[in-house]
Amino acid sequence: MERQLETYQKIERSIIKKFRKQLWTPFIVAVKRYELIQAGDKIAVCISGGKDSMLMAKLLQELQRHSEVPFELVYLVMDPGYNEINRQKIESNAALLHIPITVFETNIFDVANNSDKSPCYLCARMRRGHLYKKAQELGCNKIALGHHFNDVIETTVMSMFYGSQLQAMPPKLHSTNFPGMTLIRPMYCIREDDIIAWRRYNELEFIQCACRFTEACTICDNGGGGSKRQEVKVLLRRLMRDNPNIENSIFRSIHAVSLDTMPGYKSEGVEHSFLERFDRVEEELKTKKASPEGEAVREAD
Repeated sequence: MERQLETYQKIERSIIKKFRKQLWTPFIVAVKRYELIQAGDKIAVCISGGKDSMLMAKLLQELQRHSEVPFELVYLVMDPGYNEINRQKIESNAALLHIPITVFETNIFDVANNSDKSPCYLCARMRRGHLYKKAQELGCNKIALGHHFNDVIETTVMSMFYGSQLQAMPPKLHSTNFPGMTLIRPMYCIREDDIIAWRRYNELEFIQCACRFTEACTICDNGGGGSKRQEVKVLLRRLMRDNPNIENSIFRSIHAVSLDTMPGYKSEGVEHSFLERFDRVEEELKTKKASPEGEAVREAD
């Protein structure tokens, strides 16, 4: 007689079995391709309570169980000032999924709400800082965020359309304010539609928008109901009607940037012009022309 599985075990099995191609495989691809996890890492899995971060927690939990590479996980939940319903939902989902969360509280929503600056921008910056700080206090050397494939391509399009720059979202980066800390994005290759399909299949309900400024919205994405990100989502859906491969093309393009064709680029905070290389190549060509090899070429011509 087959043993009856508990709810959390059925959810775990769905990741490995039914959604293996859509979730587990691209997760493993990202971890290996971008070298996100090394032996001895202690990773703070940052959980906001939404579908993305909750799935990321289960993926990393499953990897830790089966990986030959030893690493530690801390499931970190920062409460920036959630209302009682959202806080309770996060805790109940964590219990349902058997995710042993560590919760710490901040007053980020209060500070952002009383600021003259953009509350969303300030909130995002403060969240990241608090997460890094708490993770470091707990002895972690990495924090993991739940950004997925669609976040990556939407950010790329947004930066070009609204930020006047070609800028992507890297799969990992060093923290400049917290030396020794690294941010990783293990869901870099997982599509949002597949995350939604997994959530529906398991009949899970996660908080959608915990932000105090947009709690009433029904279509927000991390504070984005009617946002620029939402506009880009809609635009990409329209473009996919004529070109179903457009998302893949955008994703591949950020892995194949041809700097030689760019009139300008920025590296490590320093702006560069194509003229730097242009002038250097011109000097190299003059030198080559004046060399014995260049003389031989001219005689052959």
